[in-house]
Amino acid sequence: MAHIAIIGAGPAGFYASEELLGQGFEVDLYDALPTPFGLVRAGVAPDHPKIKAVTRRYAKTAAKPGFRFFGGVALGEHVRREELLERYHGVVYAFGTATDNRLGIPGEDLAGSHAATEFVAWYNAHPVFARHCFDLSTERAVVIGNGNVAIDVARMLMLSPEELRTTDIADHAIDALAGAGVREVVVLGRRGPAQAAFTNPELRELGELSRADVVVDAAEVQLDPDSRAWLTSDAADATARRNVEILAGYAQRAPAGHSHRVALRFLRSPVEILGDEQGRVRGVRVVRNRIERRDDGRLAAVPTGEEQVIESGLVLRSIGYRGIPVCSVPFDERRGLIPNDAGRVVGNDAEPLPGEYAVGWIKRGPSGVIGTNKKDAADTVARILEDREAGRLNAPARPDPDSLEPWLRERAPGLVTWDGWGAIDRHETTAGEPHGRPRVKLVDLDEMSRVSGGR
Repeated sequence: MAHIAIIGAGPAGFYASEELLGQGFEVDLYDALPTPFGLVRAGVAPDHPKIKAVTRRYAKTAAKPGFRFFGGVALGEHVRREELLERYHGVVYAFGTATDNRLGIPGEDLAGSHAATEFVAWYNAHPVFARHCFDLSTERAVVIGNGNVAIDVARMLMLSPEELRTTDIADHAIDALAGAGVREVVVLGRRGPAQAAFTNPELRELGELSRADVVVDAAEVQLDPDSRAWLTSDAADATARRNVEILAGYAQRAPAGHSHRVALRFLRSPVEILGDEQGRVRGVRVVRNRIERRDDGRLAAVPTGEEQVIESGLVLRSIGYRGIPVCSVPFDERRGLIPNDAGRVVGNDAEPLPGEYAVGWIKRGPSGVIGTNKKDAADTVARILEDREAGRLNAPARPDPDSLEPWLRERAPGLVTWDGWGAIDRHETTAGEPHGRPRVKLVDLDEMSRVSGGR
């Protein structure tokens, strides 16, 4: 029976596992963290428990015969790509896009300027980011980006302490956010409201904050002729049209006089993050843009030369994710992805490498929602099935599945199996019950290993 290793236990990894198990493969699902579920656990906002309910489906996959989970095993640290290819008929890379895009402007590395990915990981109890420090004493924060992560970050800064304390947010973040001095979040979009990448539910949810008004200047939602024409064409989707309607509604809404506010501003690009004498962020210099139609028909944001400074002590950039090179796995530096042909990993000669595949964001880029990974996984698994039929899978030199766990325990002393994750899960949910919370997440790797029974 063919044996496949999947590296990355997020949605893409679980959907690929489900597909492969259904086709008669044995699957070992690896993750660098002791816990499964990837961004469902460490990226989805704590106040969105319904989205996290998808983990029930993943748990059903894990209960199927032929499935094993090896958490706390990092590719490139504990095991090498070549060692996995010695032991598996196929290796599927599903480890996502782990870092953020940079602005590439002066002042980006000042104290008080952070990637939104770090902030999200911090409040979601990711062990690597649990000890990060964010100075939340400033009255205004600037979030750069017009996607759902930007909205999540703005909303988390605006939630009341009472709302925070009913979620699975990291303990260290509850007190920090509850005591934050931030009273206003300014969300900046490089392009106009028609081009914003928000989904409708996320944008609507901003208007339901209990202690924050959503402020949109009516002039901000007056579309230029090209954007208006695009929005009414077949090229635009219903999400973009509805976003503009929601934003127009915010522009017409009278402020309720709440203590906090979220200001959505469009057609502005940061050109410099300004610092004070202590090297801390004191503001963002932005340029006003206009929408211009290119020769190829695309609508682009073009600077007008009109500038302004937005005073702020905290800047969070949320302009997309990109992958990072891992071990000796082929990597496209320009795109930040694993080079692949419909899921088959390709080498320098653009020819498929036997038995190596990619799925999820590291395959196609950071796009779509959780469910998008299901079809993506099915497409990659279809290639694996074709290669099995054609005899093109990898031929492992050490194909004994029973030897894997002892070998891994020598390499990764903190290894966590699915039973070990179950122990962590029970510990966290039990700790949350007295406080009316879904769970109290563990953030220390040694404690996770102890609770799991790994040590």
